[in-house]
Amino acid sequence: MQHNATEVTAAGIARLAGVGRAAVSNWRRRHPDFPKPVGGTETSPSFALAEVETWLREQGKLAEVPLRERVWQQLAGHPEGPVTALVHAGCALLLINDRPTDWLELSAGSDERLAALLPAALDQVITPRFGPPRDRAVTTPAGPELLTSAPLLRGAAELAAELGARQTYEFLLGRHLDANPRQYTLTPAGLAALMAELAGPARTALDPACGTGALLRAVTARPGQELFGQDSAPELAALSALRLALQGKAAVRTAAGDSLRADAHPALRADVVLCHPPFNERNWGHDELAYDARWEYGFPARTESELAWVQHALARLNDGGSAVLLMPPAAASRRSGRRIRADLLRRGALRAVIALPVGAAPPYNIPLHVWVLRRPEKAPAQPELLLVDTGAAAGENRAVDWTGVRDAVLDVWRAFERAGSAREEPGFSRSVPVIELLDDDVDLAPARHLPPAAAGGGAERLASVREDLGETLRLAAGLTPPEARHTPPARWPLITVGELARGGALLLRTGGNSAPARAAVLTDHDVLAGTAPSGSLPEGDEEAVLVEAGDVVVPVLGGGSVARVVDADTAGAVLGRNLTLLRPDREALDPWFLAGFLRGTANNRQASSYASTATRLDVRRLQLPRLPLEDQRRYGERFRALAEFEEALRRAGRLGEQLVRGMYDGLTDGTVTPD
Repeated sequence: MQHNATEVTAAGIARLAGVGRAAVSNWRRRHPDFPKPVGGTETSPSFALAEVETWLREQGKLAEVPLRERVWQQLAGHPEGPVTALVHAGCALLLINDRPTDWLELSAGSDERLAALLPAALDQVITPRFGPPRDRAVTTPAGPELLTSAPLLRGAAELAAELGARQTYEFLLGRHLDANPRQYTLTPAGLAALMAELAGPARTALDPACGTGALLRAVTARPGQELFGQDSAPELAALSALRLALQGKAAVRTAAGDSLRADAHPALRADVVLCHPPFNERNWGHDELAYDARWEYGFPARTESELAWVQHALARLNDGGSAVLLMPPAAASRRSGRRIRADLLRRGALRAVIALPVGAAPPYNIPLHVWVLRRPEKAPAQPELLLVDTGAAAGENRAVDWTGVRDAVLDVWRAFERAGSAREEPGFSRSVPVIELLDDDVDLAPARHLPPAAAGGGAERLASVREDLGETLRLAAGLTPPEARHTPPARWPLITVGELARGGALLLRTGGNSAPARAAVLTDHDVLAGTAPSGSLPEGDEEAVLVEAGDVVVPVLGGGSVARVVDADTAGAVLGRNLTLLRPDREALDPWFLAGFLRGTANNRQASSYASTATRLDVRRLQLPRLPLEDQRRYGERFRALAEFEEALRRAGRLGEQLVRGMYDGLTDGTVTPD
C-alpha cells in the first residue's frame, strides 16, 4: 500500500456504510480481519480507504461507495491536508469549467502524465482569471504535488459531470467548513445577501477580510465585473478566489495579508465594499499606523479595531460608493469611539445602523449590527441616520427569518434612500436627525432611540392575553387533582432502571456534544421549563441521539425530580447535554408510569450524588415498583393527568407575567389609563 494513500476515520467509515460509529467499533472488536489503523492517534485512529472499501464489500456491507462520499473521503484524507486538496481540486474544476476539452485530453492517460501536463494547462486559466503570479493568492500547483492529488482530481471531474463544476466545489468546500466549524468564522448566506443588497450594484467590489468569499459571492453579477479580496490567512484567500471564479465570469483578484497593515489594493477605488471584520482585536496595528492617511475621521483607539476597518472601507470607495460592514453592538456605543462616530455622522458618511436578531451570525449570543456607509460626495444639508431593530425576527432555536428580515429592512432602507428620511415605525425603525445624536455619548444603538412598540402589543393584545389567562385558569381548575385518600405506604417489590436496561425492558442513552447542522436540540432547561427544543450544539462526527414520542427524558444535574415524556411535537429533536433518555419497551413498561415514579422526591434523593458545586443524578439507581402492565397503565393515566395540570399552571404563570408586565408598561407610558 502507498504511504500516502487516502485515509478515513471511524466516523467516515460509518458514513460510508450508513451506520453509527458504535457499529464500526463493534466491527473492529469482533472481526480479526478488519483493516488495521494506518495513522491518527490511539483514541482517533485512521484507516486506508481502499482497504476499508474492500473489507466492507467482502462483508456485504457496501455495494458501492457513493461518488460524493468517495470524493469527500479522498479530500478529507489527503496527505497534504484538506485545504491543499481543496485548492488542487478547485484548480482542476476551473479548468474543467473554462476549458473542458483540455481536461478530457489530459485525463485520458496515466496519473503521471496528468500530473506532468496539468500545470501548463492550469496556467492557461489561472492567469487570465486571477492575474499575474505576483498579485494572486492562487499559485499553479507543481507536477509532484498534483501526482498525489490525481485520484481526487479524477473523482472531482467525475462528480462535476454529474453536478457541474461550481456545485462540486461548493459541495466539497461546504463539507469541509461543516467538518471544521471552530476554524472558520462564517457569514450566513441570508446575511450576506442582505448586506450585498444594501450596498447596491457594483462593477468593482472589495472585501478586505474575505474569508471564504461569502460576501463577494452575494454581489449581483454584471458584465466586466471585478471582485477584489484580501485575507490574512493565505489558504482562505485562495479558496475564496477559486470559489468566486467558479461562480461566474468576473475577474477575481484576491491576495493574502492583513488589510490594515499590508493593504494589497492601496490604489483601488471600488463601487462597493463589503466586510465582516474580526472583532475586538487589540493587535490591529495601532502603534505602527498612527499617521496612516486612512484615518480621515479620526485615529481609532487601540480598543476600536472595528472603526479602523470602517475607515479602511471608506478609503477604498469611489465618491458616492457604498460600504456595508457587520459590526459588534459595542462599536455603536463605546465611549472610546464617540469622536469618530460623531465625525462619520456630521459628514454624512454613516447612513444606517441595523440591529440584527440574536443568532444571526457568529458570535451567536449577541445581536450584531450592520452599518451602511457611503463615501460622501458632499455633506448633506440636513443629515439623518436610519436606525432599524430587527430583533423580533428570531424564532425558536434562534432561527432567523431571513426572508422577513430582508423584506422589512430593504423596504425601509429604499424609502430612506429616496427621500433622505423614513416613516417612523414604533419598535422597528426611525430616521433620526444627526443633531439629536451628537451628545456626549454619540450612542447609535437603535434600541436607545426607537419609540417602543405598543405596550404588551397594545390594548387589544392585553385584552387577548387576559382572555387567554382566564381560559387557562378555568382549564387548570378543571384539571385540579381530586382529593387524595390516605392509605398506608405500599410495600412493592422494586427494580432499578439499570436492571431494567440490562434486561432489555428499556434503552438507556445519554445526550452528546454535537448535532447535525441547524438541528433542534432539547436542553435540560427545556425539560425543566416544559418548553419546545431551544438549544444548539456544535457540528461534529458524533452520532446524535434523536428523541422519539414516548421516550422519557431526565435531567441529571441540579438535584430536581423531573422527568418528561416526549410528545409528537418534540419528537425528532436532538438529545442535549446533561440529559438521559429512557426508551421503554411498550410491552413491558408504560412511559407515563415510568416518568411518574422517576419523579418521586425520595427516589431522586437516594439516587443522587452530592459534590461541592452540583448534585448529579445517577439514573440507573432510580427505582420502580414491579407491577403488571395493566396496573402500570392505571398509574400512568393518573401521572398523565398531573402533567396536564402542571402544564396548565405553567401556561397560566407565563400569561400572568405577560399581562402584569404589559399593564405596568402601559400605565407608565400613558397608553393605558388607571380608570
